[in-house]
Amino acid sequence: QVQLVESGGGLVQAGGSLRLSCAASGRTFSNYCMGWFRQAPGKEREFVAAISRSGSSTYYANSVKGRFTISRDNAKNTLYLQMNSLKPEDTAVYYCAAANTYYTSSNFHEYNYWGQGTQVTVSS
Repeated sequence: QVQLVESGGGLVQAGGSLRLSCAASGRTFSNYCMGWFRQAPGKEREFVAAISRSGSSTYYANSVKGRFTISRDNAKNTLYLQMNSLKPEDTAVYYCAAANTYYTSSNFHEYNYWGQGTQVTVSS
């Protein structure tokens, strides 16, 4: 089992920045590819970004490319999402997830463990 706890969400004005964190415990963090997903009210959960086990490879949704940066610190068992130039359409609950794969994936079915989510609200 891997336990994931997100933090860092909040209310921010459009154009602002937030940094989300996801603390992992349980099994070896570096054995998992990690991802961020988000879900807005009335919408399906969507992929945001993913990172490989070592952190050397990243993958982003087109909607956040150039604005968001995913990173990880395997020594601290922590995943991050730096979000810059935030837009109202980025408003959602953000979830971190762990996948027992050797590649970065945008498919939420491939993720085995999920956090409880953290709310991000961007005002216009």
